[in-house]
Amino acid sequence: MSRLDEALTLVAIDSVSRNEAILASLVESQLRANPSLDVERVGDNVVARTTGMHSTRLLVAGHLDTVPGDAGEALIVGSELRGLGACDMKGSLSVMLEIAREPTPRSVEVSWVFYAREEIARTESGLLELAQLRPDLLEANVAILAEPTGGVVEAGCQGSLRVGVELNGKRAHTARPFTGRNALHRLGSLLYRIASYEPRTVSIDGVEFTEQLQAVSVGGGVAPNVVPDLANCTLNHRVAPDRTRDEAFSWLRGFLGDCLEEDDVLEVIDWAPAAAPALENDHLRALVALTKRVPRAKMGWTDVATFGELGVPATNYGAGDPLLAHRRDEFVTLGELDVFAQVLREWLQ
Repeated sequence: MSRLDEALTLVAIDSVSRNEAILASLVESQLRANPSLDVERVGDNVVARTTGMHSTRLLVAGHLDTVPGDAGEALIVGSELRGLGACDMKGSLSVMLEIAREPTPRSVEVSWVFYAREEIARTESGLLELAQLRPDLLEANVAILAEPTGGVVEAGCQGSLRVGVELNGKRAHTARPFTGRNALHRLGSLLYRIASYEPRTVSIDGVEFTEQLQAVSVGGGVAPNVVPDLANCTLNHRVAPDRTRDEAFSWLRGFLGDCLEEDDVLEVIDWAPAAAPALENDHLRALVALTKRVPRAKMGWTDVATFGELGVPATNYGAGDPLLAHRRDEFVTLGELDVFAQVLREWLQ
């Protein structure tokens, strides 16, 4: 079976978040075909490890789930595999399985981690489930997260700060608005402030992170004849690794400035921490050298941050264009899978 056909088998299986069981079973059965691997399943997470006497352990991880869509549309066209999850990240998963099944002797130990529920709230993450129930399965000297990166090492990741805003007004009749205060009109001023945001850029370990700030939802209104006394919105701030949650939140409050008043509410809804690039790690420097490409910062949040919290230096590296992720027309090419396979094999040696 060709490399594209192997990947198509995975893409054709529906594994939208919380529905990974069938794919996890396939992955488990393929890994158990290699007697040199110690395979364990925890829920819908599958971990396979070599258990020799080498002192260094390298870990390669990827998530089994996809965003919602129709897996039945998957197909091969020429040298492209098209379909939901082809790029993010079943093409890379198929290469991981291919290499994991090979009984190749190495001078390092290798852990293969296939985990569930990455595409939804972090609190449901299969990787966090493993960290809680079986942290020993995630122990390693260094890790690669096979997110689509176009064959370039994408170092670290941005933090993601989600903040809720509530602005107060005073209810009144719309025929006599001068007796009240329109909270939605106040929200307009705040949204204008957000729209004027100019991204902050910071260089860390030689790669450049660009922060972002967006309003992602708005709400308010009582009735067609009532001046609303409350308006709300949700903001998403993508944060460079040189800022903590509290530092990012403090900056945001200052940026909104006079758009907020004493009785208004600004509160953190969710925070996923950023991760520094970790490119000083010898194993990750070797990976960069093998790619023959200049590394760049990861624009977005990934579980590189989770590995960082576990004390495992990690980076993003996988097949596929990250700009295609989550699109109906996403695809991965045979050439991209070939390059990923070649680099990963050499790195594991």
